[in-house]
Amino acid sequence: MSGTASDPNDDVVLAGEYILDLLSPDEAAAFEARLATEPGLRRLCAIWAEEFSGFADEVDPVSPPDDVLERVEMRLFGSSEREGRPGLWQRFGLTGLAAAVLAVLLFVSSDFLDQGPVPPEAPAYTAEIAAEDRSLVIEAAYDADAAELYLERLSGAAAPGRSLELWLIAGDNAPVSLGVLPEDDRAVFTVTQELQNALSGGVLAISDEPEGGSPTGAPTGEVLATGAITDA
Repeated sequence: MSGTASDPNDDVVLAGEYILDLLSPDEAAAFEARLATEPGLRRLCAIWAEEFSGFADEVDPVSPPDDVLERVEMRLFGSSEREGRPGLWQRFGLTGLAAAVLAVLLFVSSDFLDQGPVPPEAPAYTAEIAAEDRSLVIEAAYDADAAELYLERLSGAAAPGRSLELWLIAGDNAPVSLGVLPEDDRAVFTVTQELQNALSGGVLAISDEPEGGSPTGAPTGEVLATGAITDA
């Protein structure tokens, strides 16, 4: 079992153990207390849930011998008594050997740490940044607790040798760059404290810029898409 996590890799394992119901009651209570104040842990749990969701559809129901789960738990935990909230098996309707195999697959999966950003569970603001012909569409969601703006590109891409840059426009103020969009469809931008109050009622825009972003600190190319920021 994991103790108090001190780095992101430890937290990945700890979140997995929590979702798999492998923590003791005291460890689970301590983890849940962290969940209330640490958005990063909530995102890790969301990643685990997404990782789990497809497995249940691929596992055919089986009826193993009655003592299989007990023997697996004895081997893994030294006890067959699993107290506390329902575990992964109950949540996804998996039993016996299928549940044990699923647990092993999840813990040895090297793809888990490669998961991209996930949207906030309860965003304060959202926006759809879209071109008029919808050749470029990006959904945005702002996590106020983490001061992070999550972006997911649904369509469109930068032209060869060019970059897409994200701007915040608040009232009559000049556009302020929030960063250059990566090639990945999902991205997260940290919003500085000075700009957080400007989000409400503001507009997000995407411009076409030289590779690496605007050299002047202001949009230099065509504004390709815009979207008003609204309360979620």
